[in-house]
Amino acid sequence: MRFGRVAVSMILIALPCAAASADDTAVRKGERIYEDNCSNCHGAELQNNSSIAFDLRRLRADEHARFVNSVQHGKNAMPSWDGKLTGDQIESLWAYVRANAFQ
Repeated sequence: MRFGRVAVSMILIALPCAAASADDTAVRKGERIYEDNCSNCHGAELQNNSSIAFDLRRLRADEHARFVNSVQHGKNAMPSWDGKLTGDQIESLWAYVRANAFQ
């Protein structure tokens, strides 16, 4: 019985670490996708100095749906990325944007 409690405690301690590791992996993957596909317009490391494209650092956590919609369908001068980026790639982009968003 005691071993079971210890095992459960260890799992509960490890879960946040595993989630953080998954988040870090998504952020790193999103950064590569961003550099390959988005940085030409939105700027290196989300530093949009041209004011031509939306400053992605301004996106709030509750604007996920807006982000996905804009990536999939385009907006204003931004082209649609539907069929070019997978759902997982878009989610990794979102993780990268959120990791670097204004607080």
